[in-house]
Amino acid sequence: PMTDPTRHVHSDIRRHGIRVARLVEDAGLSIILLATLVAGGIEIHHMWVQRNVMLTDLLLMFIYVETVTMVKVSWESGKLPVRMPLYIAIVAIARYVIIDIKDMDALRVIAISSSILVIAIAVLIVRWGHVKLPYPSGRESERDTD
Repeated sequence: PMTDPTRHVHSDIRRHGIRVARLVEDAGLSIILLATLVAGGIEIHHMWVQRNVMLTDLLLMFIYVETVTMVKVSWESGKLPVRMPLYIAIVAIARYVIIDIKDMDALRVIAISSSILVIAIAVLIVRWGHVKLPYPSGRESERDTD
């Protein structure tokens, strides 16, 4: 068993480590948010200059909105929403297919479309896991036992 001073030092190191990890996480999320807003602004400017809005532009804007939402949810809940990047991937792949479909052979379209199906199945599995195997409430399961 740890002595009281050792336990206190261990607790201080853990508390400071958590604080540093949160700062790094917040900095990373801030960078992602800023980069997404800049990219969205550039895309809006592009559509304005072209005086044309295509489906691919809308899908790209949807990806930006989903990314902003993911950052917001992460800050509000303190957890990274696992399904949101999967949704973003589905939209990104769909956008890719829409842009390049005229240059793709049938086998490539089937392969890429299959990747959307695999990701959609992953979303269902993650969702099933959250419903049937929820995380324990609190931090009881993560506490040290020494």
